[in-house]
Amino acid sequence: MAVAAQQDPVSPVAQIKADFSQIKADMSQIKIDMSQIKIDMAYLIDSDLEKRLHRRLRVLTKRTLGLRRVSVVQSWFREPVEDFADHLLEALEDGRITDAQYHRIDQMDLIMQARRCADQAAVWVAVGASNRVHEGDIERTRTAADALQAVFQVDAVAAVAGYNIGPQDADRAKAASVYYLQASPPERED
Repeated sequence: MAVAAQQDPVSPVAQIKADFSQIKADMSQIKIDMSQIKIDMAYLIDSDLEKRLHRRLRVLTKRTLGLRRVSVVQSWFREPVEDFADHLLEALEDGRITDAQYHRIDQMDLIMQARRCADQAAVWVAVGASNRVHEGDIERTRTAADALQAVFQVDAVAAVAGYNIGPQDADRAKAASVYYLQASPPERED
């Protein structure tokens, strides 16, 4: 006669508690994973925005900023033009800009050189790109434009580009003389 397998007597309440503890641990990991996914998605959206800006730059700057003959001097997709980098280092060494200003220019999404349509004057443009433009983007871009003006001794324009800007940040941008370049969001394929 075979002996029936004896089951370890675990009360239903104890089993539910154990299962609930495992669910809590799994949920904690899901929260961590979702946090990382949000960071990764923001990075991808910003990268896509920067690529779109490169393609539509001339149209956006002429229409919004009244500029022509726009050339990208520095971006995430392009190393700085050697002459540009030399001027920055020279300005840092002779004290026209601080170390913080130097790094702010270096971290900008786009630095461009252009000419105004109205008077053909040379102008530098610092562009910060962000999915949703906020106060920090506006301040960083304004700082970079001011530093460019100190380096090259010509007008410099600050602009932020993005898919969205809230009314309060739009007011902040206007008050800081920072232009907003509205980027068209990517088409969705449903």
